[in-house]
Amino acid sequence: MNFQLTEEQELVRTSVREFCKKYVEPIAQKVDQEAYFPMENFKRIAEQEWTGIPYPAEYGGAGADFLTYILVVEEMSRACATTGFTVMLQNALGYTLYKFGTEEQKKKWLIPLNKGEMLGSFALTEPGAGTDAGATQSTAVLDGDEYVLNGTKMFISNAPIAGVLIIVAMTDKSKGTKGLSAFIVPADTPGLQIGKHLNKMGIRGSLTAEVIMKDCRIPKENLLGKEGQGFKMAMMYLDGGRIGIAAQALGIAQAALDESIAYSKERVQFGKPISSFQAIQWMLANMATDVEAARFLTYHAAWCYDQGKNYSKEAAMAKLFATECAAKHTNRAIQIHGGIGYIKGHKVEQLYRDAKITEIYEGTNEVMRMVVSGSVLR
Repeated sequence: MNFQLTEEQELVRTSVREFCKKYVEPIAQKVDQEAYFPMENFKRIAEQEWTGIPYPAEYGGAGADFLTYILVVEEMSRACATTGFTVMLQNALGYTLYKFGTEEQKKKWLIPLNKGEMLGSFALTEPGAGTDAGATQSTAVLDGDEYVLNGTKMFISNAPIAGVLIIVAMTDKSKGTKGLSAFIVPADTPGLQIGKHLNKMGIRGSLTAEVIMKDCRIPKENLLGKEGQGFKMAMMYLDGGRIGIAAQALGIAQAALDESIAYSKERVQFGKPISSFQAIQWMLANMATDVEAARFLTYHAAWCYDQGKNYSKEAAMAKLFATECAAKHTNRAIQIHGGIGYIKGHKVEQLYRDAKITEIYEGTNEVMRMVVSGSVLR
């Protein structure tokens, strides 16, 4: 078994780390405190070809493997969870277009998304349909040469700044999840309304909003794939996205460990650094062990993806473990920092808030346990 990254992957990791020190870390606090989307950094990220990493060059991508993409998300999230999530979302969005889109759709939408010329958004969740996608109430009705979309989506990342959205709506309610279809909807489509930005607890610079469709008309050629494939697309999108969220959580957990090690060496109590106390040493040992375990699970899931193997279980395992690692050890990081870690503006306080969402989106961790148990009980 080879656990060594390739020379090219190591170079990418080094490049991302240097990029983050120069551009991402200096504004990470501003991003959090002001709920500020760092568009200037998104443009720089696009220039580095990190907005379409695992897609072929003919579609505007970098032509790299999936693991390279995961490394980029991990390193970005280590510096700023918002930026890491933005990279993850932009890369993940292209998946459904790449797998199900026509050549015309790929040229029109996938290329500019992969090049970072526009941001994208995936709209599945609704006020009454989160984990239960079959409860989707949004509808799409074919009327001549157009589909007419009506309904409301909730918690849609990038919605306020997206140039295009992929929206999942019901085309045949009698078929349940098999009646769901996916549509490419330009953000300037009449009848499409974006609600106000939701004031979130963490990843505050990632803009999230409600999406409202009122007789929103799109040409029928904007149907992605075939009618009834929407649920399949969403599940495939989520499977890959879960590895991305695992990488985001891994970056957050690594940052918590980094901060804790540094602080424990600097903080002096009873005449010596607190790193000399066994209680702190054992906290750090547990953190380091869990972070490495999360890394191996996440990289293995990405490897399975690259090898063309079934990766649904592996993605769920990675997401489950890495996100709970992030939630647990950002808590530990605050404990190590004591009172100063509880103060707004301190990195570990921000990491603690950023970590929580990773246990929720792209499928809650309860769903991850359902996926894993379903796989092992076959």
